Amino acid sequence: MAICRRCGKQTNVTTMSYFNIDIICMECDEKERAHPKFEEAQAREEREVKAGNFNFGGVGRPSDL
Repeated sequence: MAICRRCGKQTNVTTMSYFNIDIICMECDEKERAHPKFEEAQAREEREVKAGNFNFGGVGRPSDL
């Protein structure tokens, strides 16, 4: 069992945030994907990985997330 770095809940399923390096639960992932800046963050990570930056820390978590 893991703890979500965003909401603090225990969970069996996690993923990494596109905004930063937090390991988050699927509920927080849904909220993140609904955020207006999500597509921008996702595209930036894709560009960084394609450029060989496998340690990209993200664009930063929005204050309203």
